[in-house]
Amino acid sequence: TGAMYLLICLGIFWFFPLTLALEEDSPLDCVPRKSVNPHLFHEEGVFNYSTMLLREDLDLLVLGAREAVYALDLKDISKKHASVKWEVTEKQKTECQNKGKDPELDCKNYIRILHKMDDDRMYVCGTNAFDPECDYMSYSNGKLTLENKAQDGKGKCPFDPEQRYASIMDGNLYSATSMNFLGSEPVLMRSSPVSIRTEFKSSWLNEPSFVSMAQMPESENNEAGDDDKVYLFFSEKAVECDCFNKIVVSRVARVCKGDLGGQRTLQKKWTSFLKARLDCPVLEAQLPYIIQDTYLWCDPQQHWKNCIFYAIFTPQSDTSDLSAVCAYRVSDISRVFAEGKYKTPIHVETSFVKWVMYSGDVPFPRPGACINNEARNAGITQTLDLPDKTLQFVKDSPLMDPAIQPIGEKPLLVRRRVTFTRIAVDRMQAADGEKYHVMFIGTAEGTMLKAVNYDGEMFIVEEMELFQQQEPVKILKFSNVTRELYAGSNSGAAQIPLANCARSSTCMDCVLARDPYCGWDKVVGKCVALLDSQRELIQSVKDGNASLCPKAGKKYVHHTIQPSNLASTSWEWDNRLLIPSDRLQWLKDGLLILNASHSDGGLYRCLSVEHSKAGKYTNTVAEYQLKIGTGSGRDGQIVFPQAQKDGPSVTGLQVVVALLVISLVALLVWNFYKGHLPLPWKCGKKNSRKSPEYEEEMGVNCSERPTPAEDKLLSPAPDSSSSNNNHRGGEAGEENDPPDVNQHSLQYIDDESEI
Repeated sequence: TGAMYLLICLGIFWFFPLTLALEEDSPLDCVPRKSVNPHLFHEEGVFNYSTMLLREDLDLLVLGAREAVYALDLKDISKKHASVKWEVTEKQKTECQNKGKDPELDCKNYIRILHKMDDDRMYVCGTNAFDPECDYMSYSNGKLTLENKAQDGKGKCPFDPEQRYASIMDGNLYSATSMNFLGSEPVLMRSSPVSIRTEFKSSWLNEPSFVSMAQMPESENNEAGDDDKVYLFFSEKAVECDCFNKIVVSRVARVCKGDLGGQRTLQKKWTSFLKARLDCPVLEAQLPYIIQDTYLWCDPQQHWKNCIFYAIFTPQSDTSDLSAVCAYRVSDISRVFAEGKYKTPIHVETSFVKWVMYSGDVPFPRPGACINNEARNAGITQTLDLPDKTLQFVKDSPLMDPAIQPIGEKPLLVRRRVTFTRIAVDRMQAADGEKYHVMFIGTAEGTMLKAVNYDGEMFIVEEMELFQQQEPVKILKFSNVTRELYAGSNSGAAQIPLANCARSSTCMDCVLARDPYCGWDKVVGKCVALLDSQRELIQSVKDGNASLCPKAGKKYVHHTIQPSNLASTSWEWDNRLLIPSDRLQWLKDGLLILNASHSDGGLYRCLSVEHSKAGKYTNTVAEYQLKIGTGSGRDGQIVFPQAQKDGPSVTGLQVVVALLVISLVALLVWNFYKGHLPLPWKCGKKNSRKSPEYEEEMGVNCSERPTPAEDKLLSPAPDSSSSNNNHRGGEAGEENDPPDVNQHSLQYIDDESEI
């Protein structure tokens, strides 16, 4: 019996914390507006959908996964047009396993490179059981075909499926990955008839983690006759840091596309490889933040110098839980490489290498510079003509100074308790005529943030759940043709529209969302996309001024309440504002009244209160008429509130309760069998072996019956309705009518009343 009572006590203490845990909010700063996108793709038994190629010329999304490539409809990726398998052989799998790799995880072919070629074919590479291989692929007559022209993928594709890499193709393949099985030979390589790569020196690449790559047409309208560039973003251990434990820093490197290597020094190596530190100053972080992804945004009508790299950063230590977005002008990056100082290593007495600013004479042509008009005038028309003095200098000193600072020397966005993984950026002209950059940020939690910077104020418009499971967003692509986003994770791919204006059911909600894609159409009474309407729409992205909305008549709406990320909840009782106390407790989605009595009856109103730059807006979300005691239904019968019977939290509670009941029944049967507890029909018999003190201690007393607890009833207000504020609450004074509360959704409470 002691074991039984101990179990009961443990069950109680276990049960209540669990109920609280099931009701906990998301660990993010605010509750996201959740929406699972209807266009999803997943094929049973296939995982790791992390490589994408937008074939807008074919209306296809080519999706690379583990041992499979798919051709999906660009307008609806749930429609598969074609697929092709690329699986490893049993021999390759065995050889991979013999090298100590997991046969079911590592020894597969993970598609890592997908690029369109000039002849409309596609170049595809996979890890191929830690033996990377490449091939050509074509799409015709609704069919994907691998040409089975296998090429060695070393230096093009990573060995390890978990290793970060980067690549682009522009006639030739530029790739940043590892050259060997162990991953100890990092390389930035151009695969061409004469391949060019980096030196295997720690001063060039020191245990890097590659992030992304982009090319810039810097030869266009260039008076100096400069060359086009390829930029590489990565992180690595800092060789220049004077500390015992090397810290990791973010870098940007660049090479010239016309680089052919040196004649003797740096033969078949880059003569133009230079790198610089990339700073993203987050608050007062002691350690540099680490780059995770970039997105290059360019205005096709402006010069390349006005292009912007958007980059996301995460901390390198567990002491911080912040993620950040920083933006960098291409002109600022280019200036550091063209005009910056060099850092050079020197040896000190303790055999310690120290990196200092180089203050001597810089050789001509400038080390790391592309061949330009100045070099051509000196008779140097290609990198093979460069003097050894210039080549030896850049070989020893590829690191530039100063560090590159972001626009405004601060992040555009800092977010707590979330890990950024991928980013894409679009520009939208709002109703006020101004153009805003909208950032779409994938997270390790499987969500996507939609954020805009309004004159220095960072505003998160929306946060959406992309997948059924919480898993990192591994890739994010944006199509200018469909104006939609495509995201990939381990379990599948998702297609996301840039805006879902229909989610806002009221003018206030539409305006307070401050979404540059959406505005309120007074004629049709809906929140619509700006690009789809020819009429003037109500929108206030900078201020969120909902007073622009017209006054509307009464309207009855029936749907689930979804509060705004920025709205707070308050309660009124008979038109008097309630203050939280020990007896009145605010819940996530309700009000808890402890020790309720008849005097607590009355009209309770739930209010959504939101502040914008234009003012404060209050909207009645729901009204409840509370009555203590029994109530009669429409047929004159007593109506008792029913417990909620679905939902994830209730399902979890039901499982826990079932386990507890089974355990208690089993213990009771065992105690009855052993005679530790008297049987009900023997309860009146006196047991001479048990003293009154023992009975009092064990709590066994069949003559006493518990007194019935006072029943309490929550009755909805008659003829009521609910209004959905969906994101920012309904319009002030527009939809304040009481909701039509379903009596079966109210919970029966034994000794306390809960709304």
